[in-house]
Amino acid sequence: MEVDPFEVQRLCQANAVKWTSHVAQRLILRNISPDEVIDVLMHGEIIEQYPTDYPYPSCLVFSVVHHQRPLHVVCSIGEEQVFIITAYEPDPNRWDDSFKYRKQEADE
Repeated sequence: MEVDPFEVQRLCQANAVKWTSHVAQRLILRNISPDEVIDVLMHGEIIEQYPTDYPYPSCLVFSVVHHQRPLHVVCSIGEEQVFIITAYEPDPNRWDDSFKYRKQEADE
């Protein structure tokens, strides 16, 4: 089952977002605010789906925040909550110029 972007937005609006201590530490290290993560989830585009992830299907969401900073957020939906898995600035060496498509590895 794929993650529905409208369900992600609905749960964010309902403040049904689950933050783990692990993701909180990662956000601090990466200088990403929780507001930026929510902004990505509310206005971003799902660019990859991971329907077989356990315990819940997850997805990768992309958006540009503050009109300049590209961000990726991985989240899943379960138990009427959005679980934030991680957030990061995509590496331009691994993503195309749009940050929506992975570049092919040299040995592929």
